[in-house]
Amino acid sequence: MEHLERCAWLLRGALVRAAVRRYLPWALAASMLAGSVLKELSPLPESYLSNKRNVLNVYFVKVAWAWTFCLLLPFIALTNYHLTGKAGLVLRRLSTLLVGTAIWYVCTTLFSNIEHYTGSCFQSPALEGVRNEHQSKQQCHGEGGFWDGFDISGHSFLLTFCALMIVEEMAVLHEVKTDRSHCLHAAITALVVALGFLTLIWVWMFLCTAVYFHNLSQKVFGTLFGLLGWYGTYGFWYLKSFSPGLPPQSCSLNLKRDSYKE
Repeated sequence: MEHLERCAWLLRGALVRAAVRRYLPWALAASMLAGSVLKELSPLPESYLSNKRNVLNVYFVKVAWAWTFCLLLPFIALTNYHLTGKAGLVLRRLSTLLVGTAIWYVCTTLFSNIEHYTGSCFQSPALEGVRNEHQSKQQCHGEGGFWDGFDISGHSFLLTFCALMIVEEMAVLHEVKTDRSHCLHAAITALVVALGFLTLIWVWMFLCTAVYFHNLSQKVFGTLFGLLGWYGTYGFWYLKSFSPGLPPQSCSLNLKRDSYKE
């Protein structure tokens, strides 16, 4: 438990600072542009991470929203109830996960439709020989063809959105104080470690996407959608009274009224 607490303390110190929430969006955008320029001008040699079948991509990035959802759900529930003691407020804050799910679904569906309506089926990866008989990506791949359309980077979108959402929700730790002998302390500590490492994985794989996959415009649009999803919620809507609200950062167990502060 001591090693877990030490790890949680390090991750908490690195991710909970206001400066991280302020500058991480800019850092992601800058690294995406820098990685894309590197990919175009001086491509890195092939590596394990450039293979789409690598472990991190298959078991984490492909289901990034599921990992984020499943770890944030207990974290938000435990920390918000510990601070406020109000089940209604906890349910209200948990609705951020439903909002996030809606953003994930709408954006990924939109990306898929854009790729479909801008694409064509070709006989080879060199985009030779159009096969007009195949009108969908699934049909094209099923017959051994290669579909080429405007494929907005879903990885750039989702990894940006998930990393920023986790960092925003972890801001509540500024207020959380628990007794080390209490089971709640162990649960929150474990969740902090899990969410911290998950954030590091998301950022690392975002960088790998920038230097190995997609072209610049596809990554620009993907990252832009991730930033808009984050800012539209945490930077705008969640500041309103008719929203799920921001994580409570000026609360106590004797809270007399709901309070959300930036």
